[in-house]
Amino acid sequence: MDSLMNTGKSNPRGIPEAPFVENVQDFVKDASDFDLLFNKFQERLSMYKYMQESKLSNIRLLRTRIPDIENTLKVCRQLKSREEPLETSYQLNDTLFTKAVVETGSNLKVGLWLGADVMLEYPVEEAISLLVTKLSDAKESLRISNEDVEFLRENITTMEVNCARLYNWDVERRQALKKAEQGNKDMKI
Repeated sequence: MDSLMNTGKSNPRGIPEAPFVENVQDFVKDASDFDLLFNKFQERLSMYKYMQESKLSNIRLLRTRIPDIENTLKVCRQLKSREEPLETSYQLNDTLFTKAVVETGSNLKVGLWLGADVMLEYPVEEAISLLVTKLSDAKESLRISNEDVEFLRENITTMEVNCARLYNWDVERRQALKKAEQGNKDMKI
């Protein structure tokens, strides 16, 4: 039964390609296995939908993270290239602002949030290098996630069509059986 679901093809991340059921009769060898086969198709469809939702969630996260990384990178580059200290205002809370003088130059050290409430101090050059790498990785991850979502959309459509074809075949089969039984009853009378 699992071999029927295996096309032998997958995307570069190993997501299996959905089989396309062209002729249901060729696919369903034994009508008694129909329910099991139909459930397998629905399981695969659910799996694709779950993966798609996971990838879409990742895309939303990356679309907020990438601009943050770009802005942090921009600030680090500006601080490195500036000769004199920078006077700025910043927000302490909702209603309170204060001024600060920020040292600048190539000897500057900056603190970067790494996540999970962790901040590390880096020399500005090292911070820029790290941010460039993180930005490149995030953009690549976004590209891959978008590619996977498109692959999953195609396979979800294929599986929905397959499920509809299997269901319709089963309805027609049951109607034909009912007619045949009705015909047999009519002949006995």
